[in-house]
Amino acid sequence: MAKSQHGQWLIRIEDIDPPREITGMAEMQLKTLADFGLVPDEPVLYQSERAAFYDAALTKLLREDKAFYCSCSRKQLADQGGIHRRCVTAADPARAAIRLRVADRTIAFTDGVYGSQSQNLAAETGDVVLRRADGFYAYQLAVVVDDAAQNITQVVRGADLLASTPRQIFLQQQLGLPTPAYCHIGLVCAPDGRKLSKSQWAADLDAEDRFNALCLAYGHLGQDARILQRNLAPEANLARALGGFDASLLPALTVPEPDGSPDGH
Repeated sequence: MAKSQHGQWLIRIEDIDPPREITGMAEMQLKTLADFGLVPDEPVLYQSERAAFYDAALTKLLREDKAFYCSCSRKQLADQGGIHRRCVTAADPARAAIRLRVADRTIAFTDGVYGSQSQNLAAETGDVVLRRADGFYAYQLAVVVDDAAQNITQVVRGADLLASTPRQIFLQQQLGLPTPAYCHIGLVCAPDGRKLSKSQWAADLDAEDRFNALCLAYGHLGQDARILQRNLAPEANLARALGGFDASLLPALTVPEPDGSPDGH
């Protein structure tokens, strides 16, 4: 998508949830990408190094009364359908989460694959967590701050994040940040419909047959893998893949359920 529009392709390591991280996994992912000839056009950005920027955004939102401290637990919110519409307990800032105060209006956007999307945040998500009670920053905050910092014009990511996009657009508006274009890609799933991931013990890619993996990935994107050749280096096959790429063929596959991470990632 990036190269077909003469743009730059960037990688971001979203390592802001230490309890869920696996030591060495980010480095392994970067090496695997490099083995396939996929090297970013700018240095990799690590969210774990950007706390000062997230704190600045939180301070701005709190100062403008667009965010608030909240000590509500999931159990306490059960009577509200699990959606935060009002605080049901007094908040201690030292041990509370910080939530974004959402508006009762519909946020709409057009996705590059899934078309027109809309969501009423007050009815469907409630006030969004920006920093968890354990002190860790939420994905929704970090990704919005970093998209703006990196001058991202188009976000291409998995379709399991499609439902998160209206929250991010609303947060962009509250922070006065630009909204990029969005394109969500159907995930590779197991026969039971669950997305393939390390959390589901998906198998590693076969390092001895990268060509087959590249063909399968290109075909999953609705493209004609027959233009790829086994005897070519990864970079040469990527060039062929780019030459034959047609974004209009990207399939709108069934969107799996979110993975249930603490901040709604």
